[in-house]
Amino acid sequence: MGVNKMKLDIQKRETRSKSAVKAMRREKQIPAVIYHRSKDAEMISLDATLFSAMLREVVPGRLSTTLFVLKDAKGAERRAIIKDIQYNPVTYDVIHLDFEELIPDVTVNVKVPVECINIADCNGIKLGGFLRQVIRHVKVNCLPKDIPTHFELDIKNMVLYDQKRIKDLAIPQTLRPLVNLNEVIVVIAKR
Repeated sequence: MGVNKMKLDIQKRETRSKSAVKAMRREKQIPAVIYHRSKDAEMISLDATLFSAMLREVVPGRLSTTLFVLKDAKGAERRAIIKDIQYNPVTYDVIHLDFEELIPDVTVNVKVPVECINIADCNGIKLGGFLRQVIRHVKVNCLPKDIPTHFELDIKNMVLYDQKRIKDLAIPQTLRPLVNLNEVIVVIAKR
């Protein structure tokens, strides 16, 4: 389960005024912030067109586990994940990003997507049921090198009214779930 890597060029920004941020957006730049464990947050900007093109390459649902390599004007690179993304409610353009810098020996909380497999072969669905996915992400704590892209949940052998819980996922020992393992992920419900 290798993590997707995306490279982004970033520029430092000095001002946080509304007029400067609006001007930045007009110039097809996205204002963003990089949060660090031990330092103050850093204000940056990045190219909106390139970021939108990268977003189209991310498998739906996996943005929270996608690794970004942020390269500044001096060529220094830092690894980060997206912690928050804000969209324009009308155009759905990205208008702000929050990154969390990854430090190799410091654990991080990540929302890992749960993807169901063998849906077409599921016994319960063949008998007229439907898949109801209650939980789409499981929050875990781990080192940056252990971040999975997703968890797979095989539902092939589920029958009507069957349910699978978080404890049914194959969660590696290197990850610490931050949720109740008895929570239901999926149910095969009757139509």
